[in-house]
Amino acid sequence: MSSSKNYQRILVTSALPYANGPIHLGHLAGAYLPADIYVRYQRLKKRDVVYICGSDEHGVPITIAAEKKKVSPQAIVDEYHLRNKEAFYKFGMSFDYYGRTSSPVHHRTSQEFFLKLMEKGIFKKKTEKQLYDHQAGMFLPDRYVRGECPVCGFADAYGDQCEKCGSSLSPTDLKNPKSALTGQVPELKETMHWYIPLGDFQQRVEAWIASQDDWKSNVLGQVKSWLNQGLADRAVTRDLSWGVKVPLPNAEGKVLYVWFDAPIGYISATKEWAEQLGDPERWKTYWQDQGTKLVHFIGKDNIVFHCIMFPAMLMAHGDYVLPDNVPANEFLNLEGSKLSTSRNYAVWLDDYLTKFEVDPLRYYLATTAPETKDSDFVWMEYLQRNNSELADILGNFINRTLAFTEKRFNGLVPPRGATDQLDEEMLKTLAAAPQVIGDAIERYELRKAVTLLMDVARSANKYFNDQMPWATIKEQPEKCATTLNICLNICAHLALLMAPVLPFSAQKLWRMLGLDGDVNEQGWDDLKIDQLPPRHKLGDLYILFRKMEESEIEPEIERLRQAKAQLNNAPAAPAVEESPKISIEQFGQVQLRVAKVLAAEKVAKADKLLQLQIQIGEETRQIVAGIALHYQPEEMIGKKIIVVANLQPATVRGIESNGMLLAAQDENGHFALLGLDRDVEAGGRAR
Repeated sequence: MSSSKNYQRILVTSALPYANGPIHLGHLAGAYLPADIYVRYQRLKKRDVVYICGSDEHGVPITIAAEKKKVSPQAIVDEYHLRNKEAFYKFGMSFDYYGRTSSPVHHRTSQEFFLKLMEKGIFKKKTEKQLYDHQAGMFLPDRYVRGECPVCGFADAYGDQCEKCGSSLSPTDLKNPKSALTGQVPELKETMHWYIPLGDFQQRVEAWIASQDDWKSNVLGQVKSWLNQGLADRAVTRDLSWGVKVPLPNAEGKVLYVWFDAPIGYISATKEWAEQLGDPERWKTYWQDQGTKLVHFIGKDNIVFHCIMFPAMLMAHGDYVLPDNVPANEFLNLEGSKLSTSRNYAVWLDDYLTKFEVDPLRYYLATTAPETKDSDFVWMEYLQRNNSELADILGNFINRTLAFTEKRFNGLVPPRGATDQLDEEMLKTLAAAPQVIGDAIERYELRKAVTLLMDVARSANKYFNDQMPWATIKEQPEKCATTLNICLNICAHLALLMAPVLPFSAQKLWRMLGLDGDVNEQGWDDLKIDQLPPRHKLGDLYILFRKMEESEIEPEIERLRQAKAQLNNAPAAPAVEESPKISIEQFGQVQLRVAKVLAAEKVAKADKLLQLQIQIGEETRQIVAGIALHYQPEEMIGKKIIVVANLQPATVRGIESNGMLLAAQDENGHFALLGLDRDVEAGGRAR
């Protein structure tokens, strides 16, 4: 295996998808297909591997989805748990168990985890004032509070963020707050919660991270940036009716925060898997024995939770193994733009499955996996890779080999005679393929693994052409028989080598070769150069990969084009459309200045805020900006930005902000700073 440690077993997890919507291609490319390829390969290597996933069914997004549909949260999670589980199955995801966090086993496991940390004295209790809606009889989560933004004055800002200026907020920051449930004015009311002091575990987390020399650079960079800012206390409970109830007296209306209970879902799902096998204690072997290699496949938005917070929880508990690797992927864009689920700018998996075959999608997503940077799904490129690579290279070699054998050798494997230099070179390439492809998968370099697979098919096509069996069948029949014998054995190897990425096509090819059983249950290292003996009868011949027509994907391209047009034409916020026109004199009162960022740091207890020290001419100021999810502090230093210099100072999270930077926001809430196309001195006025 890739790690130097001699592991006895592998436990693989994929991030639990929220059960408030369907699966789209961005999900697949980030956390699911890469894990499935890795797991399928490990099974072929005959290693003890278990693959766990399931639905994340708690948190405010679930309750919001329920309110929109006027149904219960349970109805929402029931619908999407079953829908996503079925789509995953059709896509070929080979989970050993797909659980759900609304299950009794998960609730019990999460409560036991919480109580263990409580008994060890890990938590801190803090009493704070939060907004409370008397008519609804509940404390209001951030998205349930609307009010006036203290930074820009937008009248309908959310309790966690202003959609107009992008500032990160808390509900108590809002002016004139109102409950989104009843419209009533909430009042501040004391409430007590339990916090985990992440700072107490910082040194242990840092030492553990420092030992991970084979992790992806994008993962280590994000983790080290967070650690450099210092870890703060983080609430593990909140006031909400939907979730895992806090298992303590006098904790009515309190549940475990979803960030705390969701990763415990990996543990509870493994318990349910063990119970299903009839061996209820078996889960402990995978979670509590140091011979386990634990690997989390996630998207980059989950890096901090899986590399800092969950490991700190496991350290605090003391009975669990820590991750060996967290090969997080970046994001998948769509036709050059960010996915937007709210505007239906996405390709939904269950919709795709009603129109197209599975393996071309698995192949294309694997070739464009966002392993180190964001990548792009383009329908025309999807079609071209299907036609020019799957059909014209891999499929073409297989079809011409089997068709020639059927026609010239009655569908029987011909004997292999004396070999020449081309034969030996091809056999050498074939013998090396399992090792080089396997090594790439072990290192989580799945794009490279797929390229290496296709290189074998390219070499096989060249070998077929160079040996010219259509000519030697007449003049050198023994040489022709040897060529076809080698080509057929290449097909057998290709069936195995392609199984992790193209499981459905691999099994179809296995049957076409007249082989019994499931190719996915073979041994990666067991195939021999002469796997198919002379006179072995081949199966029925089919076209393995059909070529697609542009007309098949044109409706998909047009749908996205229309969705993109709506996105581009839609105002950034309703207030823009409703605002009255202003005169040039009024606009002239707004002072837009070029500023240079001198220093930057994250604001404590505010994941979205950066505190910036900026220079405007000879003056130094401080501003607070809600861009921490999009820019790391260190990458801001030295940047030239545009700021509103004559804005009334505002206080955000107890910090005075004297100005506001300008940034563009897309439909998904991602920010891009407005910059300059040439250098201008700090203090220069934008007009």
